[in-house]
Amino acid sequence: MKIGIIGGSGVYDPNLLQESKQIKIHTPFGPTSDLVTTGKIEGIEVVIIPRHGSKHTINPTNVNYRANIWAMKELKVTHILAPSAVGSLREEYKPGDLVFTSQFIDRTTKRKSTFYEGNQVVHIGTADPTCPEIRDLLAIEAEKLGFSFHKEGTCVTIEGPRFSTRAESKAFQMWGGDIIGMTMVPECVLAREAEICYSTIAMVTDYDVWKEGEEVSNEKVLKTMSENLENVKKLLIITIKAIAKLNRNCSCKNALQGALM
Repeated sequence: MKIGIIGGSGVYDPNLLQESKQIKIHTPFGPTSDLVTTGKIEGIEVVIIPRHGSKHTINPTNVNYRANIWAMKELKVTHILAPSAVGSLREEYKPGDLVFTSQFIDRTTKRKSTFYEGNQVVHIGTADPTCPEIRDLLAIEAEKLGFSFHKEGTCVTIEGPRFSTRAESKAFQMWGGDIIGMTMVPECVLAREAEICYSTIAMVTDYDVWKEGEEVSNEKVLKTMSENLENVKKLLIITIKAIAKLNRNCSCKNALQGALM
């Protein structure tokens, strides 16, 4: 097993790794978000890409998702853990909670969501877009650590970089959204095309703006994130060790079977 981490806001930390080095990966889709860091966690090979760049200079729309996932595939990554910050659309999904997202509703409009743009078409299955094996492990390990988490949840993925209006936030609730973020799509779809197991570690930072009196600000998001970063890092390390013992019986590794036209 080889584990990838695509780190969201504040999560990128090359110090997680031993024997770390930074490399440049050339892809058919252009450059990755930043240099790729490779190394090990207790002997397990790990690859890290900072989603928004190491200094958070890339907005969600402009992230080169295809290059990032292609680089992971090129480096023979089998599993991706994807921490990110999200807002809550439900009272019970509290700031500070972790969500191992099981579904998404795609509200993006400007992003490339497939590697196949030539003479071949792929209709990839995304009925269950994240890997159930990783979500099971995340839930087991989060419970051991005593963290507040949700094993499932539907993420409304918006284009960004702006936050939602109150009307949008309330509409997303009516659609069945539990959390709202800006990066799950097309990242998880491309991981499925690459036959890489993928799961989010979504950190709830706020109640979005559906809740009376709530406002979303960068200050509030960053404050809640900073309070939870060490928990996320602990969860990453313990889950990576658990993934390394898997037999990988999920269907993610065969996602292209029957999808190619």
